[in-house]
Amino acid sequence: MASTKTMQLDTVCGFLSQIAPLKLAESWDNVGLLIGDRKSDIQKIMTCLTVTPDVVTEAIEQKVDLVVAHHPLPFQPLKRITSDNLSGKLILDLIANQIAVYSAHTAYDSSINGINQQWCHLMGVESSRPLIELEEEGNAQKRKVSQQDNPVVEVIGSGRFGRLVQEEKLKDLANRAATAVHSHPPRIVGDPEQMIRKVGFACGSGGSFLSNAIRCGCDALITGEATFHICLEAESRGIGLILMGHYASERFAMDSMAEKLSQEFPNLRVWASQNESDPILGGLG
Repeated sequence: MASTKTMQLDTVCGFLSQIAPLKLAESWDNVGLLIGDRKSDIQKIMTCLTVTPDVVTEAIEQKVDLVVAHHPLPFQPLKRITSDNLSGKLILDLIANQIAVYSAHTAYDSSINGINQQWCHLMGVESSRPLIELEEEGNAQKRKVSQQDNPVVEVIGSGRFGRLVQEEKLKDLANRAATAVHSHPPRIVGDPEQMIRKVGFACGSGGSFLSNAIRCGCDALITGEATFHICLEAESRGIGLILMGHYASERFAMDSMAEKLSQEFPNLRVWASQNESDPILGGLG
């Protein structure tokens, strides 16, 4: 095993911005390096979905230098940073222990190899495209990717959709999705026997993508969570919904993020948080 060496934080941030270009983030989001000194040296990186007390405890105990979290901390602008509220306390604890925080959030959702595209790979979806394509500069984020000798153009945008290799029942698709991310069986909206061929993906709180999934001709949308009224709309429009839960729809991708970082920086120690867990129980059996 290679010995652990140091790397400047800014170098790691640069690599993260290649995995998930920050210009892909939604305008309301808070992404990039959120806590830390770019010139500092780091040895240990831990990834997680959300910066929680358990995650911070693990980071402090393991003497982590950088936490790469999917959800930003802070997310909303703060007028004061005190221990009077949870976000303030977590930030103070991180700063006191010289732990930096980086988040790509919606940029990672939408990147070429981001969370929604990883869902496409997991579920065997062919010819995937965004549910919402970027419009700036005529979708300047198009990237030519060589597949053998035939270059193709991958279009950047939010969400993903594509065709399954073969159609399957909604209930079978839901069970296969749960197995793919080692999750409990998800909730579904629609007829469990409905046959699905074209499927959309919108990780996290992706119910707002329903109209785009319908416009793209999807038979089902796999997402983390959706409001009751979105569920009613899906039912009335005849499109199946597979509600994985917010955690299950995204956490697996922070494992793959750790793998990418470990491959790029083999002399650093990188892992996905062992303390983090889904706060919502799948069932009490």
